[in-house]
Amino acid sequence: MISVVIPTLNAEQGLAATLSALVPAVVDGLVRDVTVVDGGSTDDTLKIADQAGVNVLRTGASRGGQLKAGAKLAKSPWILFVHADTILQTGWEQEVINFIEKIESGRRDDAAAAFKFSLDDDGLAPRVVESFVSLRSSLLRMPYGDQGLLISRALYNQVGGYNTMAVMEDVDIISRLGRRRIVMLPSRALTSAARYRTEGYVQRIARNQYCLLMYALKAPLARIATIYQSLKAN
Repeated sequence: MISVVIPTLNAEQGLAATLSALVPAVVDGLVRDVTVVDGGSTDDTLKIADQAGVNVLRTGASRGGQLKAGAKLAKSPWILFVHADTILQTGWEQEVINFIEKIESGRRDDAAAAFKFSLDDDGLAPRVVESFVSLRSSLLRMPYGDQGLLISRALYNQVGGYNTMAVMEDVDIISRLGRRRIVMLPSRALTSAARYRTEGYVQRIARNQYCLLMYALKAPLARIATIYQSLKAN
């Protein structure tokens, strides 16, 4: 019923846990195939994917391009895009089944779904970030890539799928879907907080918001990507 696509780039730290969370759904037949689309990893990412027995596709390092390439290989009528440092928490399978059944039975119009954002860190800062994301997702229906994206192949094709973009590929496709075609599922997508801890919560949030502002002002994507990487390196 579902094909899972996971873009990777030096993702050895989180990939095994991400794949492990899919095992029950594979056993139950909900997930029929998993494809890791790698953008040129130099660590053990490909080794982990190979040992897990998933499909592996090598592409250039562009997450939008990687997601696009993975979607082309997906064999099922539904595609679930998940980041390599995101672990879907217990209960996601039944929520996905219920969501798909409502659409396929005609009880609701076709739509895409995302999960509740959560960080694997303790303290006030991660809870503040989670609250902000929850508010944004509830009011604006603007989930980002680390919240996963479940979408039918028909709707994916209708909106044009992912574009080959180095950054903002998640904002781009969500904008084309629109608020009315986004459903927030209550299960958590637990994302690694390693980058927040390394860069600092304030700095990472500021960087992300600045890049979003530049994107809204239609700045060249190459410039946004340069800013994203330079701020990340500081």
